[in-house]
Amino acid sequence: IMWRPGFEHEECRPGRVFSYHRSLCVWSWVHRGTRARPGLVLGLDAGGSCQGMAYRIAAGQKTEVADYLYSRELVTDGYQALLHHVHLAIGVVTALTFRANRGHPQYAGRLDHRSAGHVVGSARGLSGDKPEYLDSEVRQLQAMGITEGRLHKINAMVQGRPR
Repeated sequence: IMWRPGFEHEECRPGRVFSYHRSLCVWSWVHRGTRARPGLVLGLDAGGSCQGMAYRIAAGQKTEVADYLYSRELVTDGYQALLHHVHLAIGVVTALTFRANRGHPQYAGRLDHRSAGHVVGSARGLSGDKPEYLDSEVRQLQAMGITEGRLHKINAMVQGRPR
């Protein structure tokens, strides 16, 4: 959502969630892969913390944006929607988030770099190929001053750049 929210918002701010970290831990059967050849997508997985973006929407758009996000992110049950505290510079807010569903067959867990890179480099789904998805995410993280070594390493491998 960080690099392509897909909905109108009044502002966005950097924030951090605790108890979850960003991980390539969800098999994608639709947007970035197929059931026969799944891709990998990012999810919030248990443990640690994660920096990202929080989007403020107009109060009158709450239902419309939530419906949009539910239909986009919950194509299958690979994610679980929940309200979670997000720590912003101005204080703590509650936001709609989507975490990896560890009890679903799409939960991939933590794959080694080489395996994750192979999947990312070869997958394709309805929303395009996986290398573009991961590269866009890593570029957004870099623009925010966030370095996530594992994602950067996998992206460099997939893009054919030395790391």
